[in-house]
Amino acid sequence: MPALMTPCTRDRAPDFDALARKGKELIAAGMSAVVYCGSMGDWPLLTDAQRMEGVRRLVEAGVPTIVGTGAVNTKSAVALAAHAAEVGAQGLMVIPRVLSRGSSVPAQKAHFSAILEAANGLPAVIYNSPYYGFSTRADLFFELRRSYPNLIGFKEFGGAADLTYAAEQITSGDEELTLMVGVDTNVYHGFVNCAAGGAITGIGNALPREVLHLVSLCEKAASGDVEARARAQELDEALMVLSAFDEGPDLVLFYKHLMVLNGEPEYELHFNESDALSPAQRGFIEAQYAQFRAWYAAWSTRESSGRAKAMSA
Repeated sequence: MPALMTPCTRDRAPDFDALARKGKELIAAGMSAVVYCGSMGDWPLLTDAQRMEGVRRLVEAGVPTIVGTGAVNTKSAVALAAHAAEVGAQGLMVIPRVLSRGSSVPAQKAHFSAILEAANGLPAVIYNSPYYGFSTRADLFFELRRSYPNLIGFKEFGGAADLTYAAEQITSGDEELTLMVGVDTNVYHGFVNCAAGGAITGIGNALPREVLHLVSLCEKAASGDVEARARAQELDEALMVLSAFDEGPDLVLFYKHLMVLNGEPEYELHFNESDALSPAQRGFIEAQYAQFRAWYAAWSTRESSGRAKAMSA
């Protein structure tokens, strides 16, 4: 599932036509759903009304949509969840309470509970991220799930150790629970070592075919396919520099620039005029992007040739 970015018009307002168009393109490319509006969608820079309009436009365009509930206060998060259920979104990505009492377990329990109550049964995943300053552990997750069976998954944005914890302590004991890889640098580890059932991707906005290829190889590797394991490792390593932008504060700036390089000028601007890559950052990501695309073209051709020879043999 790609976490959609919010494209801008020339007056730096959300371009909802372009948003819906991109959502449809990514579903047509093979993605199962999109996520809107998480940090990739610039939720702190949009009004609640703008976020709701984006959700509505995606749903009306027939795009399966998972709605981010990030908010400074619980009332806003509850309103976003209720709106998602009302307009027919497919699920929620439940983000912890930020800034106020963010490290308090009772406060987060109340925040999560209010959102899940407002969801009216809509399937939901907890979004666990060190960037939000709170780690949801197994005891809180299962306490919430006892009251809200619509809590059916866990998105982990931390590192490999956090993914391993989530698999070991939360998602592996119940077939109804799904572990979602939340950071592009851990797709291989999540699928192969942690039995993840999906991934929420940033780089997949610019490289949907390549990311879907990686996930497919990882799924085969997880089933014991030796050749797929080796190919997945190769592709994961080749993507690593581009994937690592997903972990930094400028992720939206970097990935919007890749969209512009792909020929999509609606991603050229940001909501804050001062938000921009430095010349060095632009030069670096452009060189890395060109290098990866050249490598992938050669590698995928070799891989296809190898499969054809194996089938003929």
